[in-house]
Amino acid sequence: MIIDVADILKKKNAKKEMHLLYNENKFSVAGEDINFSKPVKLDLNLAMVGDILMLEGNLETELILSCSRCLEGFNYALNVPISEKFTYNPDNKDEEIFFIDSDTIDITEIIQNNIITSLPMKKLCKEDCKGLCQHCGTNRNFSSCNCEDDDIDPRLAKLKDLFSAE
Repeated sequence: MIIDVADILKKKNAKKEMHLLYNENKFSVAGEDINFSKPVKLDLNLAMVGDILMLEGNLETELILSCSRCLEGFNYALNVPISEKFTYNPDNKDEEIFFIDSDTIDITEIIQNNIITSLPMKKLCKEDCKGLCQHCGTNRNFSSCNCEDDDIDPRLAKLKDLFSAE
């Protein structure tokens, strides 16, 4: 998503407010697709402070994620603050500031990175998700099975005998 910032770059201490929609269906990261159920709504403020272009605002969307326990898809609402800095000054060596060499900035990578860093470590459809049976694959959220839950690591089997003797 390209944003024209020529009018702000030419003026010192200029400000601009933007409301945008990012209409992608999905993007991939590390072989996993991140799917959108709603477009990404961006409310951004651009401000020029010296030779630094400040981009601050908010990203709001809804993703379709796959549960880590039961593998069912579920909607995940996301509301993320965004704060990034850009400069056209090649002498600025700050690693957290993006260098720009034209009158436009591409914020696609910024959108994707902010979404990725806001994803939960363990994606759960609900806190008490029961997951899948490791023997027959039944989704335990919807039905039960008659499989035994007596899988013990053979390296620890002797510990079971120790505690059951008491």
